[in-house]
Amino acid sequence: MCGKDKTGSPTVLYKTFEKLYGKYNKQEYIHPDPLEFLWRYDEPADREIVGLIASGLAYGRVSSILSSTEKVLSIMGKSPSLYIGTNSTDRIREDLGDFKHRFTAAEEMAAFLSSLANLQAEYGLLSDLMAEILQGVSYREALDVFVDRILSTAGVSRCSLLPRPSLGSACKRLHLFMRWMVRKDDVDPGGWEMIQPRDLLIPLDVHMHRAGTELGFTSRKSADWKTAEEVTEGFRRISPEDPVRYDFAITRLGINNRILLLQVPQHLDS
Repeated sequence: MCGKDKTGSPTVLYKTFEKLYGKYNKQEYIHPDPLEFLWRYDEPADREIVGLIASGLAYGRVSSILSSTEKVLSIMGKSPSLYIGTNSTDRIREDLGDFKHRFTAAEEMAAFLSSLANLQAEYGLLSDLMAEILQGVSYREALDVFVDRILSTAGVSRCSLLPRPSLGSACKRLHLFMRWMVRKDDVDPGGWEMIQPRDLLIPLDVHMHRAGTELGFTSRKSADWKTAEEVTEGFRRISPEDPVRYDFAITRLGINNRILLLQVPQHLDS
């Protein structure tokens, strides 16, 4: 790390957040978090399907997110990838029964899952699709094309499970999925090696937005893509190769993270 070892410097913040990472970035703190579902599966094909389901449903109350994700996975048996690859959209829709998670109903979920099955059948893994997309385009463009391929394969132009980077929102759920897939440590399972952790953006929820504001990384009030970039850049000055490194640990603190942040240096020097 660079920077003078004084209050508010990258060095001081690095030490502070490394302590936080060491304390909270552990398996025992994953629950309640939809990330916990990924650790049930060892096969990459299953994990990327489960990751898209769990991150796609990660809106609303945590208890509802976990319950809805469990309902979807419960019909799939030991291999979600095998299940969606060997069942028709109509059969998946029938198996989902009266499933509904806020704006996401059974019909939309069935079409979404069938799209993922078709793409896995074409590419082997969704990671191979992403690797192909990444050739010659920016990370943001690649994410947008990735979402577009899933939607177009499903025969729809929009989906409650997938945000579009090109529309300018923070795309928290999409960045959450990418964090799970790309980073590899005691919490994030990783596996997608075509992208480096340094390229990821913060999954900007209310806690990370507040953290970024209190740390002086952003003054923006709107939780959009630009704000996510600014907050990520702030953390990149602390951890250049892994700016999303502290996301899980900070969000584990939940409503108490204001207390934590008031106890650490507030701003980075220019």
